[in-house]
Amino acid sequence: MSNDTKIYISYNQVHEMIKNAVARYRIGQEFQPDLIIAIGGGGFIPSRILRTFIKRQGNKNILIQAIGLSLYEDIHDISDNSAVALAKAANQVIKTQWLSFGPPVATTLVGKNILIVDEVDDTRTTLSYAVQELRKDIAEQEKKFIKEHPGKKVPETRLGIFVLHNKKKEKKMQLPDESIVRAGRYWAAAETEDRWIVYPWEAIDIEEHTQKSMANKIV
Repeated sequence: MSNDTKIYISYNQVHEMIKNAVARYRIGQEFQPDLIIAIGGGGFIPSRILRTFIKRQGNKNILIQAIGLSLYEDIHDISDNSAVALAKAANQVIKTQWLSFGPPVATTLVGKNILIVDEVDDTRTTLSYAVQELRKDIAEQEKKFIKEHPGKKVPETRLGIFVLHNKKKEKKMQLPDESIVRAGRYWAAAETEDRWIVYPWEAIDIEEHTQKSMANKIV
């Protein structure tokens, strides 16, 4: 008997999970994202597949932007410096890549439905930080909007979250924007126990990985 307790997920399973979740939650019809923000690197492939199923016929492709966030314990091969030391002391997340607000692609967040995408919701630390920082950017853009459009109502900006798997465990962090969960804008394609999930983009031998995934029906 194998002692391997990991959950292996294949590309086909990821595809079907997203397809079924989009239909089940009616994300395209009810939330209608204007912008997808992929948390790298686990959010990249799910974001692209999501766009396929969320896109409404005749409409333009939804813009996908990428952000890079790393928990300090996940950073390797980097010399210690003040930023890393601070993150270690405060158990924070480090930005390695963020949104572009200038040319060639100007990202305007105000008035948009923004879908944040990641592979797994484990401790919720990364997702919490992403929401916190996006809310800061939105607040700055709202100030600019008020200055440029005096007397005009600021359009509502809504954040949503999509993950492939939510681990059923106590989270270290809570989302700083309570409306995401309260209004039903948090979507997990699957709920799973607290086990190590191995996604296909992490595989060295994709054939072996796919074979192992067949034993796991957690999709």
